[in-house]
Amino acid sequence: MASAVISSWQELPAAGGLRLRCWWARPAQQRPRAAVLVLPEVFGLNAWVRGVAERLAAEGYGALAMPIFARTAPDLDLGYDAAGLAAGRVHRDRVSAADVLADARAAIAWLQAQPGLDGPVGCVGFCFGGHLAMLAATIPEVAASCAAYGARVSSFRPGGGEPTLAVLPTIPGHLLCLVGDQDPLMPAEERQAIAAALATDAARRPQLERRLVVAPGAGHGFFCEARADYHPEAAAQGWQEMLALFSRRL
Repeated sequence: MASAVISSWQELPAAGGLRLRCWWARPAQQRPRAAVLVLPEVFGLNAWVRGVAERLAAEGYGALAMPIFARTAPDLDLGYDAAGLAAGRVHRDRVSAADVLADARAAIAWLQAQPGLDGPVGCVGFCFGGHLAMLAATIPEVAASCAAYGARVSSFRPGGGEPTLAVLPTIPGHLLCLVGDQDPLMPAEERQAIAAALATDAARRPQLERRLVVAPGAGHGFFCEARADYHPEAAAQGWQEMLALFSRRL
């Protein structure tokens, strides 16, 4: 049974004097079982992403939703319309992998300083946050990551450099990738590149989970009830896959 939740804004210190305005959710009547970092879509820390953190808290986790545009739009909160997408993409194009990793390390340090949360951390990201979740998975404290429809990992890295998929051999924890087979931002060749890279790494390091789950009939953003591509069956399956990963590995 889901437990009651406490949630609030929390300002965290980060590198260079930066402050991260995060959404912090945790169970109201017990210590969290583990910590999870939540990385949002290009729409910022809007109501849906804050709700994801609260759903995780209801499952017993301490969940911190972190801004991914802390340098250009620290308070971003956009709707799921054309104007919101255009505004979010402007900030997406100003992000570097190095900055996001620095912010994620600061957020993880804060999480691990909370009572009872000094153990391994989970990470989940959606859309551009799903792409960034694969990068964040390289942080040693991250034991399990779920990257939901993180497009262009086989062809792009924020700020330049090798495509993000190239970091896979350096990820020390477990990785689950979720995508819909009707996602126009993740066509067949992208899914095939991810599947091949996961299979190669799993053969080299069989002790680590490396899974790609493709949801039939689902498009981009299928987790989110506020988006046109919301797919209830795929969302329910993805949520259970993510919770099962965290239950096994955190």
